[in-house]
Amino acid sequence: MSAAALERADLPVSGMTCAACARTIERALSQAPGVSRAQVNFATSTATVEFDAARVQVGDFVNAIEDLGYGVPAGEAVPGAREPGYRRQSIVAIVCAAPLVGIGMAHGPAWWQLALALPVVGYAGAPFYAGAWSALRHRSANMNTLIALGTGAAFLYSLYETLRGGHEVYFEAAAVIIALILVGRSIETRARGRASEAIRKLMDLQPPVALVLRDGVESETPIEQVLPGDLLVVRPGGRIAVDGWVREGQSAVDEAMLTGESLPVDKRPGDRVFAGAINRSGSLRYEAQKVGRGTVLQRMIEMVRQAQGSRAPVARLADVVSGYFTMGVLLVALVTFAVWLFLAPFGTAMVNAVAVLIIACPCALGLATPVAIMVGTGRGAERGILIKGGEALERAERIDTVLLDKTGTITSGQPRVFAVHAAPPFSEEEVLRLAASAERDSEHPLGQAIVEAAKARGIALEAATGFAALAGHGVRARVGGRDVTVGRPGATVAVDGVVAGSLEIADAIKPEAAAAVRRLRSMGLEVWMVTGDRRETAEAIARQAGIEHIRAEVLPEQKVDEVKKLQAAGKRVLMAGDGINDAPALAQADIGLAMGSGTAVAIEAGDITLMRDDLNGVAEALALSRRTMRIIRQNLFWAFAYNALGIPVAALGLLNPMLASAAMALSSVTVVTNSLRVRRG
Repeated sequence: MSAAALERADLPVSGMTCAACARTIERALSQAPGVSRAQVNFATSTATVEFDAARVQVGDFVNAIEDLGYGVPAGEAVPGAREPGYRRQSIVAIVCAAPLVGIGMAHGPAWWQLALALPVVGYAGAPFYAGAWSALRHRSANMNTLIALGTGAAFLYSLYETLRGGHEVYFEAAAVIIALILVGRSIETRARGRASEAIRKLMDLQPPVALVLRDGVESETPIEQVLPGDLLVVRPGGRIAVDGWVREGQSAVDEAMLTGESLPVDKRPGDRVFAGAINRSGSLRYEAQKVGRGTVLQRMIEMVRQAQGSRAPVARLADVVSGYFTMGVLLVALVTFAVWLFLAPFGTAMVNAVAVLIIACPCALGLATPVAIMVGTGRGAERGILIKGGEALERAERIDTVLLDKTGTITSGQPRVFAVHAAPPFSEEEVLRLAASAERDSEHPLGQAIVEAAKARGIALEAATGFAALAGHGVRARVGGRDVTVGRPGATVAVDGVVAGSLEIADAIKPEAAAAVRRLRSMGLEVWMVTGDRRETAEAIARQAGIEHIRAEVLPEQKVDEVKKLQAAGKRVLMAGDGINDAPALAQADIGLAMGSGTAVAIEAGDITLMRDDLNGVAEALALSRRTMRIIRQNLFWAFAYNALGIPVAALGLLNPMLASAAMALSSVTVVTNSLRVRRG
C-alpha cells in the first residue's frame, strides 16, 4: 500500500516511566497487522502509528497499549500531567522516610521502622510495583522492574528479619530510594512540561469563539461553527479567529507568535490575516477562508507536534541500548549478588545488588534526545522557524553550503531603478521624467518602478496621451508633443525614434540581506546565489549582498541541477527558496528551506520553513540545529558515562543504594535541564 493511502494516529500514553516502556509499546504496536510504522516518544508521552485502516483500527492500538498495563487518556498527552500525582506521592514518601532514616541510624525498634516504611512502599511506591508486574506478565522488563526488585528485596528481607526478631533491617533504604526517585521524577516532569511550552502557547492562540456578522448582526459563535465565507469582526485587542482576507478596515496586526516578526504588520482590504494573530489598533472585517485544521496556526501546531515526536538518527544507538539494557542489568545484579554472597553476609550481598539495580535505571538515556528535540523545535516555532523533526535537525547541522534563490529570498521581488544613463543632449533627469510620464498609466511592475523612482527624486510628471502597451516590448505614449518609447525587457528610452538613454532596473535587495550573508559566512558556510537574471544584474545584486559565488541565467527547472552539481562536488547543501517554483530544488537539497509568509505551500515545501520573509532566519535555523545537536551529544555522553561508571562502582560494593537512587534521579533531571539550554540562544 502506498504511503499516501496510510492513515496516522497520535495517541497520548500514560504510565510510561522510562525508554524501555516506550520500546515495549512500540514493539507491540509495530507487530499489529496493517501497521506500517509505529513510534513511541517517552519525552512527549505519545505514540504515533501509520496504518492501513482497512486492516486495523485505532481502537486496536488503544487495546494493545492497555493490555501492556499503560493507559490512553482522553485529550492531549501533556508531559507534565503526572506532576500532581508525583507530588502527592513524594510528600508521603518524604514525610515517612525522613524520620525513618533517623530511627534506622539510631538502630531503633524494627517495628517502628516497618510502620513508617509501609505507607512509602504500599502507596508512594505502588506505581513501580504495578508497572513491574505488568511488564512481567508480558515477558518484558523496564525501569519499574529494576526499582521494584531493588526496593522490594530490601523491604521483604527487612520484613522477614523483623518477624523473626532480627535487627539487620533495610527499611530506610527502600523508603529513601522510593522518595528520592519520586522527587527526581517530579522535578523532571516539571522540566519536561517547560520543554513542551511551545505547543501549549500555540494552542492558546486559538480563540474559543469568533464574532461573526450575519444578516447585519454580530454574534459570538464557537470557533468550530465558523464556515468558509463567513464575515467576521475583530476589534482592537482581539485575536484573529481563522485565516481569511480583510474586507473592510485598517489595522496593525501582531503576528509574532506565528512568524517571529516582532513588529506589527499593517493590514488593509485585500491583505491576508491568520488565526491567532492579535489585532492591535483598528477594527477589521474579514472573510473566513481556512477554518479548523486548515488554518496556518493548526498546521503549525500539527507540524511542531510531529517534529517533537520524531527521532534524530543519532538516537538510534540509545534506542538499541535501552532495548536490551534492563535485562543486562538484571543479569549483572544477579551476578553481583551471587559473588558477594560468597564474600560477605546475605545483607551485604543484597544491598550491593540493590545498588546495581537502582544506579542502572536508563532514564537519562531515554530522555537524552527527545527532550532536546522538543525544546529545539519548540524554540524554532516561537521564532517562526518550523523544523520537520529530528532528522532535519541533524542534517541541518552538517550543512556547509547555502544556495539562495535571488528573487523573494535575497531581493524583495519588487523592481527598483538603480541607475539612469543619458545620451547627449538629454540629461538623466529628463530621461527619467519622460520615461516615468510615459509609464504613469502602466500596470507593469517595471513601469511602476520607473514612476516611483521619478517621485523619489521629486520630478514632476507630464500628462501623457496615446498610451499603448506593447505586449512583451514595453510601452509607447506621447509626452509633451514627443513620441516616447520605453522598451522591454530592459528599459531603453527612445524619444521620436532616437535613443535618449537607458535605465538600470533590478529587484531591490532586502534590507537585512547583507548582514544575513555576513552571519552565514561567519558560521563557516559557503554562500551561493542562483538566479535566472542576466549575469550583469546578478553580479550587481551579489556585490550588494556580499555573495562571492553566483549561478546566473538559470531557468527555474534548472535549479535542481545546480543543487546536484554542488552535491557532486562534495558539498552538503541547504537550498533556500520561496517554496513554490523552487520545490524540486528544495527536495533535492540536503535541507530544503522554504521562505514564506505563512502560505500553505511554504509550510509543506521544505525540511525547514520560515514563516517570515527574513533572510536572517536561515542563519538562525542553522544555529538552532547546531545548538540542539550539541546538547543531544552532551546528553548522550553523560547518560552513557553515568551508567558505564555507576554500574561497576555499585557492583564492587562502593555505592550505597540510597546514594545510587539520588544519583539516578539527578541524572534524569540533569539531562532535561541541560536540554532546556537550547532556548537560550
